[in-house]
Amino acid sequence: MRRKPDHPQDPTPTPSSAGMPGHVRVRGAREHNLKNVDLDIPRDALVVFTGVSGSGKSSLAFGTLYAEAQRRYLESVSPYARRLFHQMPVPEVDDIDGLPPAVALQQQRGTPTTRSSVGSVSTLSNSLRMLYSRAGDYPPGQGILYAESFSPNTAEGACPQCSGLGRIYEVTEQSMVPDDSLTIRERAVAAWPPAWHGQNLRDILVTMGYDVDTPWRDLPKKDRDWILYTDETPTVPVYAGLTPEETKKALKRKDTPSYQGTFTGVRRYVMQTFATTESASMKKRVARYMVGLECPTCHGKRLRPEALAITFAGLDITELSRMPLERLAKLLQPYADGSAPKGKTDKHAEQLIVTQRIAADLCARLDVMLALGLGYLALERSTPTLSPGELQRLRLATQVRSNLFGVVYVLDEPSAGLHPADTEALLDALARLKAAGNSLFVVEHALDVIRHADWIVDVGPHAGEGGGRILYSGAPDGLRKVAESHTRRYLFDEKGIEDRTPREPTGWLQLEGVRRNNLHDLRARFPLGVLAAVTGVSGSGKSTLVSQVLVDLVGAALGQGAPEEEPEEEPGLEREEAIPTEGRIASGMEGVKRLVRVDQKPIGRTPRSNLATYTGLFDQVRKLFAATPQAKKKRYDAGRFSFNVAKGRCEHCAGEGFVMVELLFLPSVYAPCPTCEGARYNADTLAVHYKDKNIADVLGMTVDEAYAFFEDQEPVARPLNTLREVGLGYLRLGQSATELSGGEAQRIKLATELQRATRGGTLYILDEPTTGLHPLDADRLMAQLNRLVDAGNSVIMVEHTMRVVAGCDWVIDIGPGAGEAGGTVVAEGPPRTVADCQDGQTSRYLRAMYR
Repeated sequence: MRRKPDHPQDPTPTPSSAGMPGHVRVRGAREHNLKNVDLDIPRDALVVFTGVSGSGKSSLAFGTLYAEAQRRYLESVSPYARRLFHQMPVPEVDDIDGLPPAVALQQQRGTPTTRSSVGSVSTLSNSLRMLYSRAGDYPPGQGILYAESFSPNTAEGACPQCSGLGRIYEVTEQSMVPDDSLTIRERAVAAWPPAWHGQNLRDILVTMGYDVDTPWRDLPKKDRDWILYTDETPTVPVYAGLTPEETKKALKRKDTPSYQGTFTGVRRYVMQTFATTESASMKKRVARYMVGLECPTCHGKRLRPEALAITFAGLDITELSRMPLERLAKLLQPYADGSAPKGKTDKHAEQLIVTQRIAADLCARLDVMLALGLGYLALERSTPTLSPGELQRLRLATQVRSNLFGVVYVLDEPSAGLHPADTEALLDALARLKAAGNSLFVVEHALDVIRHADWIVDVGPHAGEGGGRILYSGAPDGLRKVAESHTRRYLFDEKGIEDRTPREPTGWLQLEGVRRNNLHDLRARFPLGVLAAVTGVSGSGKSTLVSQVLVDLVGAALGQGAPEEEPEEEPGLEREEAIPTEGRIASGMEGVKRLVRVDQKPIGRTPRSNLATYTGLFDQVRKLFAATPQAKKKRYDAGRFSFNVAKGRCEHCAGEGFVMVELLFLPSVYAPCPTCEGARYNADTLAVHYKDKNIADVLGMTVDEAYAFFEDQEPVARPLNTLREVGLGYLRLGQSATELSGGEAQRIKLATELQRATRGGTLYILDEPTTGLHPLDADRLMAQLNRLVDAGNSVIMVEHTMRVVAGCDWVIDIGPGAGEAGGTVVAEGPPRTVADCQDGQTSRYLRAMYR
């Protein structure tokens, strides 16, 4: 990749230059639903790919252009090194010319781990460690430490007691025996293994004369402590099935035992199992009985005492890493420009130069992050706690400072999760990348970003099979003339804001004394019986207030407990400690009978989970197949038509539909199963037909096709129609959960909820439901949310899209700024009232909707 030239080339494209040098030429693109697409797009420009959700724009930008750029680059890499890359499949395309090297900035996160942080992703932590190593204030007599000694992820830097986690994990009597009113026989010791192994340990205690029929709390402390904490492992005869009295007599008679059993103390069992088991489920089970405590050596700072003894500006490296980036930049600026007071320091000239150089580099990189609205984050903030939008902007900030040129940056909705005020900063960052001589190919729905494009590629006109065509490719203004385009109506304000009278709240949910993250003793009220939006700049505290505080407090009041967390890829202890919510509901709970949180977490983590199984409609489909004359004759029940049941699925691929082919030096390849050819079922199951279609044919249908096919079957047609109404008609019934975006997963959950009979009184909480949605699809979604409210329910959502906010009944604006500058209610009321308010940053963007 080339470095930045002295004079960046002129990035202005002209539509008439298509096919000329300086363009990327695509011929015959057929990836997913693309219909043999031919396309010429300019380089050195901001090219925005638009179209309704599922139209094929991501298939073109990521599945074709980025995949081919990556493939060409990897061809220059040795086969051995190629294994280290996550390779995308070879795209279905005849030819692509003029394609530069590409960098993808997607919203996907890797395996979540608290060791990945804002500092590590941005590489700012590396520079900070160098600053402490070379320019820190050392205690008298301490030798120099290298940069790696300031990292908790290295052997040189990690605190020896907690291994760089900041916490130590122990077991306590309360964690191992949660209910001390139970006896040992009644499984008071919950941390012991279930099934036979646990019974074996209880039988050993009987042999050893311990009382297993007295409540745990009434046992002598000496006995309780030995059972829990002993490291002894005595082996004794076990008489299975005998009572304590019968066992005592058998021992006296020296009867032959059932077997010899070895005892393990509870603490020893938990700690050994966690350290040595290869079973993820077993590790997860025993982790429940371990309690996290702040490490007494490093006090949660994760580093060795020697590293923490070194300071800069009077602070150790952890204290600096916990500062908001905005404050960190202010602290470093005097060192960067040489205006910092020399004070008592007796640094050599060399150290002063090093200090200035490193501080100047840090400040320059921090400026980009501040410009992208990330000033409220801290370097120590772990990436699993960031939203996909925050993570993508973090990666974008790193690229802006890379000084590469001649590269194509392919971005996936960079405005996702951004308030309009933050979108302006994003556009400035994109302009800097383009001015450096790079090309920007952006998949985007936000009208503010589309309006700044040099070139628009509109894909459609509809989703799935109804899309995959290029409706328009050229300068933005030319899109006005394309009647088929759904984007045109919204981009050129042909579809204005509907003038409507907001509903009146039927009640109020009052919160008091709320404390969490940047919310400090906050009072807030949420309207019931209406559609409400909570707005504010990124990092203002709105998601904390709605998706965490409100969910926790209402869930606790209803006795639902905390919502289930997304399962960990590798269950372990490297996880964020749960932050407790402080506050209470002062009034209004009488208007809430049920809480439903509709989030963007996956509907499943394996290809076996799909849209049909999640919504429950597949149960009805399998019943229809089981009721056919063919199935009855062969005595097939509904279970026969599940690819998760052995009797009906293909034996070769176990119902997966594909097999993995291991390739030496290359990534494993997934190929259709040679036995069932991807159908997932065995031949006998596929021989059963309903209306001339077998069960695999049905799973291959889109929601729209299936609705037409099952129109006369109300139990199947009803959920299918709901899926169509939330704009998911293009998805295949058997489409794997792993292929769905967060927005699609959220709408599937919403559709599943919509098809349930409701009597009202339900509070629905949604976090940015229009993420990944074209304005047309956002309008469809709003129609469904209004349906929920009309049925007597309440909907509260965090939202940034001003068109959607203007369509709500009530708006609560949090701010005025991000991080420490946020966390208060700056305005509330109907949308027009908030638009006329002069406080906060939302009002001026909302006002523009009513011009």
